[in-house]
Amino acid sequence: MDLIVTILVSFLCIIISLTKGYFIGYPLFLSLAIFTIILWRRGFTLKTLLTLAIKSSQKSFSVINILLLIGAVTAVWMAAGTVPALVYYGIQFLNPRYFILSAFILTSMVSVLLGTSFGTVSTIGVALIIMARESNVNSHIVAGAIIAGAYVGDRASPMSSSANLVATITRTKLYVNLKNMAITGWLPLLAASFIYLVLSISNPVSATDNILLNEIPQFFSINLYVLLPALVILFLSLFQVEVKLTLLLSIVTSLVIGITLQKYSIFQLINYAVFGFELDTTTALTPILKGGGIISMLKVSLVVIISTALAGIIAGTRILEFVEVFLNKAKTRSSLFLGTIIVGIAAAAFGCTQTIAILLTQQLVQESYQNKKLDNYQLAVDLENTVVVLSPLVPWNIAGLVPATILMTDLGFIPYAFYLYLLPLFSLMQFNNYFLVKKLLSTAK
Repeated sequence: MDLIVTILVSFLCIIISLTKGYFIGYPLFLSLAIFTIILWRRGFTLKTLLTLAIKSSQKSFSVINILLLIGAVTAVWMAAGTVPALVYYGIQFLNPRYFILSAFILTSMVSVLLGTSFGTVSTIGVALIIMARESNVNSHIVAGAIIAGAYVGDRASPMSSSANLVATITRTKLYVNLKNMAITGWLPLLAASFIYLVLSISNPVSATDNILLNEIPQFFSINLYVLLPALVILFLSLFQVEVKLTLLLSIVTSLVIGITLQKYSIFQLINYAVFGFELDTTTALTPILKGGGIISMLKVSLVVIISTALAGIIAGTRILEFVEVFLNKAKTRSSLFLGTIIVGIAAAAFGCTQTIAILLTQQLVQESYQNKKLDNYQLAVDLENTVVVLSPLVPWNIAGLVPATILMTDLGFIPYAFYLYLLPLFSLMQFNNYFLVKKLLSTAK
């Protein structure tokens, strides 16, 4: 009974924090404290609980280094004109007749480059939703296409924090995981694109002059050179260069372009890298091109540390052993994957963040995968194909709530985020022919 009360109190605290706009780290730390007290009263020593928390949180340290670099990359990409150029060229890529499909493809491409769903939605996503609101197209459909596209890269980009987190906690190689995700993700991506094509034809958008096309060249020098920081990421990723080195080289490239083309001083660029980018004047670009920076990632890093500590205590004390018992009853690969889906949705609903959902799901299903003699690469790709993309579909999880808020829409986007639920659905169908999938994944390694 005390465990149920603890879970409900923790859940309520997180929900209140989300609705009031408080930093999510506060209720997470409170939840960690409550769980520690309850488990101490159940007979676990404080030393044991602290050891479990510290040992588990140490897994996140290598991810945090990458998170801080990603924060710096995002800011200097804006200052160098890389992000503005992606928005500028991306808008011109759009075909009004196929606007919804174009929005999905464009956000997918940008998210692979940026590696962040929030960053994608905040930049190209905002520009797209503004264009959609100028016509009579259903904005929920457009928002669903944008958010679905934003999670294409959040799932499968070398710059993605969730992809790096999954690789770290499963002790797998990031680039092998990315190959496996491409193998299991191309068909859902194609199916989602077909659906958006049909919706585009039935919901055309009238061509309108976009103010951003006039504003961006006034504040940034836009040419193909400013895309070099993104090309560095793509090129080095193809050769599987270590992620930290890749990010550092992209930062250096951005600094050079920021100084030579955008005429910022080195001190301004360093300030942006640390504190985030923001235009000095008020313009239509101001709410779109801002953010990033190392400081912005400190809060995210704190959330990761607390989340891993909480997940370590829950897993180490086996207070949710009944979940593992449930999963161990799975007799087939498809039934185990279905169990992972159920656990992932429950973890996303309880934790209200994608990070907690990933960590809890991994801790709870790992033993079942080992018992079925499935390696860590199978576990990693299953986490990416379930909890990573299902978290945004939980109405109160910030993975979907924040992008919806940024796009000035509501939860009506969920039915139209096709890629997010087609991916686990197609994966479940593929596991009916499990040996074929296993062969493909082993070939990728």
